[in-house]
Amino acid sequence: MAKRKALTADKVLGCVLAGGQSRRMGGGDKSLLDLGGKSMLDIILARLSPQVPNIILNANGDPQRFARYELPVMADPIGEFAGPLAGVLAGLTYAAENCPGVSHVVSVAGDTPFFPTALVESLIGAVPADEPVIALASSSSKLHPVFGLWPVSLLNDLQTWLRTGQSGKVLAFVDRHDSVEVSFDLDPATGLDPFFNANRPDDLATVRKTLSACFS
Repeated sequence: MAKRKALTADKVLGCVLAGGQSRRMGGGDKSLLDLGGKSMLDIILARLSPQVPNIILNANGDPQRFARYELPVMADPIGEFAGPLAGVLAGLTYAAENCPGVSHVVSVAGDTPFFPTALVESLIGAVPADEPVIALASSSSKLHPVFGLWPVSLLNDLQTWLRTGQSGKVLAFVDRHDSVEVSFDLDPATGLDPFFNANRPDDLATVRKTLSACFS
């Protein structure tokens, strides 16, 4: 049996999905909210940067509000605020147009500051380098499809899927392709689910309390 070709992190582009409207948080950019001297995005980038060589932001509206991060900002190519699949399409489009050595994009939510420090390592270890297999993260028997590893070769199919008005739900598109689920344990540093996200003000209070208790 031929040995499966391994995928390596240098072939992966990080894409932080920061383009949501944050309705349950009262609007605005959740990723730019202050968490005690640092923004949510500061923390997410510090967690993702050691895992991949390059990162872009997916966000709509004026990109200048992210200028201090000195990262490329890619808006949704299909509509505006069209959901996470449009953000994934933004990442795949950027990779195809600007990163000739990149074969995959890892998507990360812009409101989930405790995601695993071994996220990319675990996802790339679960898929072949030369076959179009999607990897999605899970924890506590729950799938987290915003945290996924996406082959750039799926760009045209995803673009057609969204342009023709198909479902914007991530799993509806994933079901068209081969995929694997990669399970993660509770975060040992915080005791929280690693994919705990700040959707509401109460969640934001939990994030601030956890940061103060575990990382100060």
